[in-house]
Amino acid sequence: MELIGSLARGIDELNERIGRFVAWAALLMVLVQFGVVVLRYVYGLSFIFMQESIVYLHAILFMLGAGYTLLHGGHVRVDIFYAAAKPRTKAWVDLIGVLIFLVPVCAILFTFSFPYVQSSWAVFEGSKETSGIQAVFLLKTVILVFAVLILLQGVALALRSILAIAEADTDGAKP
Repeated sequence: MELIGSLARGIDELNERIGRFVAWAALLMVLVQFGVVVLRYVYGLSFIFMQESIVYLHAILFMLGAGYTLLHGGHVRVDIFYAAAKPRTKAWVDLIGVLIFLVPVCAILFTFSFPYVQSSWAVFEGSKETSGIQAVFLLKTVILVFAVLILLQGVALALRSILAIAEADTDGAKP
């Protein structure tokens, strides 16, 4: 059981670090957007790479931060029954949700995105604009990283659920 707990904590730590690092993308995105607006409306200048960087930062922020959000319970949940449920029931709901919904969706997303990303890497796909960011292949790679981070956090959630169920069963067996 200790191995399960340490594996879950390791995955949590990975997504915690990535989430905290990626959070800076929000500040950077705001600053770049502010710069775009000032340059455009005050100086009459426009730079495509700056505008495209906002899209890149937005993708990085939301897709790489999704595992962090799952770690902290920030994803949408219909909790009509879940909120009032006992910890053991919540653990069962989380475990079943991960196994039935999260794992298959991540597997499908990764499987169908891989050829898309692979073909982008094969030609080092870049922006269609000459002065744009010539790293579309890296942007598309974020899709795969997203699927892996969410899947890993789902595994951590499932492992913690198993531990909670086992603990509840153990506590229920004591006189």
